[in-house]
Amino acid sequence: MALNYARDESMVMGLSEIAAGIEVTATQRQHGVASVDRTDGTLAERLDGVAARLPCDPERAATLVEAYAAGESVGDAGRAAGLTPLTAAKTLHLCGEHVCPLSPRQRDVLDDWLSGDLARSEAVALTGASEREFALATYVATHDPIADAREALEGALTDGQGTDRQASLGDAVEQPSDLL
Repeated sequence: MALNYARDESMVMGLSEIAAGIEVTATQRQHGVASVDRTDGTLAERLDGVAARLPCDPERAATLVEAYAAGESVGDAGRAAGLTPLTAAKTLHLCGEHVCPLSPRQRDVLDDWLSGDLARSEAVALTGASEREFALATYVATHDPIADAREALEGALTDGQGTDRQASLGDAVEQPSDLL
């Protein structure tokens, strides 16, 4: 079956008609990136207001955040601040960083245990998590991040740094000692 299309010359536009009204300029305006720095003082000074709710003092928390933001693992950043890896992970969580070592499905099992629908041993077995991973995930599930700490650290911690944050938990969830 052959199709015949009638060409309506009034509907055809030439390139010069399409480009009519387009201007070419020799220079381009620089728009730049607008930035506002609302962060007065050091990280430690900005964390003073939430010091009582953190598991460490503001100076250690600031050192932890700076090392972690520079790409250190949770354990290495914690050691730089003089903290155990698990305390470092707890501090980062309270400051708004995602440090839960469990997947969404594993967190569903944890939630079932927290609501009393499963025994702890059964929940640990179903998640396949280590005792340390389960302990950290339980802490994360039962302690909300501190909004004032997150605000105080605005711009210091970002999620999109291109690092594997699950891998950065490292020894915060691998060593069986120092659970608390």
